[in-house]
Amino acid sequence: MKRLLFLAPVAVFGVLLVVFFLGLGRDPRSLPSVFIGKTLPEFAAPAVRPGDVGLSRADLNGGDPVLLNVFASWCGPCRVEHPVFMRLRAEGVPIHGLDWKEDAEAGYRWLQENGDPYIRVGSDPAGRVGIELGVAGVPETFVIDKQGRVRYRHVGAVTPDVWERKLRPMMEDLRREP
Repeated sequence: MKRLLFLAPVAVFGVLLVVFFLGLGRDPRSLPSVFIGKTLPEFAAPAVRPGDVGLSRADLNGGDPVLLNVFASWCGPCRVEHPVFMRLRAEGVPIHGLDWKEDAEAGYRWLQENGDPYIRVGSDPAGRVGIELGVAGVPETFVIDKQGRVRYRHVGAVTPDVWERKLRPMMEDLRREP
């Protein structure tokens, strides 16, 4: 009986080791979206750029597949990915932006200083649109197909490697879909 009492904590420790070891193989940035395969909820974000029309779900429907990038001027990883988006926009990749949890003036000033890769860009100062989209933090980028459905959600900075290995092939495949 004493032997069993001694082995019980060892067995529990062994089970915990296995659970922790299995957790090491998971991608901590893998946050699946409930919208994968579904259209985004209705939203309308006011403009970041003065005199612009802002961004709504309707802007993401039809035509070519698009990227929706959620960013903020105060976000360090957003600064890392911004040159990638500038290059992609120059290559003709359609990108829309949502400026998250800051006033539109700060977002506009940042785009003026660093370049503006977005077709349309909306302001979400209270973060309500982001909550509706399931945004956990910035940056996040959604791949939206021709019908306005979310096909992929990337959490973290879009680096050249992420673009080449994940997003470009996906966008090319979506362009070929009827």
